[in-house]
Amino acid sequence: MTEKIAVCPGTFDPIHNGHLEIVKRALGTFDRIIIALGLNPEKETIFTVEERMDMIQHSIEDLDGRVECDYFDGLLVRYAERKGAHAIIRGLRAVSDFEYEFQLALMNRKLSRNIETFFLMTAHRYLYVSSRIIKATVVAGGSPKDLVPEYVLAQLKKKFPGIR
Repeated sequence: MTEKIAVCPGTFDPIHNGHLEIVKRALGTFDRIIIALGLNPEKETIFTVEERMDMIQHSIEDLDGRVECDYFDGLLVRYAERKGAHAIIRGLRAVSDFEYEFQLALMNRKLSRNIETFFLMTAHRYLYVSSRIIKATVVAGGSPKDLVPEYVLAQLKKKFPGIR
């Protein structure tokens, strides 16, 4: 029997509990999930690739080795093919997410008929959570406690000492 592998891509600047909730739920369908950090030079990030990989690694320690992290550059579907994955997992919060993600899914389907996109609706408690909102909150001195894993919170406090 073939192992069912899925890729969960993103910038993860930083990874938050909404991301992790989607990954944990996807483990009910897939044998292994690769959290794939996309390298996008057009996006300004507050954390380096190494720092984001470190935060992801610490955030998935309790997932029985079924989740790993990696990074990629270039087309997501080509990366997924190289990793032996047949699925891309995307979390949705709102209709606006769907419109954008639907376009990406259709383009990915055009590029590779072997890769399917699975959309999972985020849990209600994370509907408003995004890395962008977390960054805006910490820049203004607020705390994202309960929205990010403890290790990520500690890393945010190092970058933004004003967080309580």
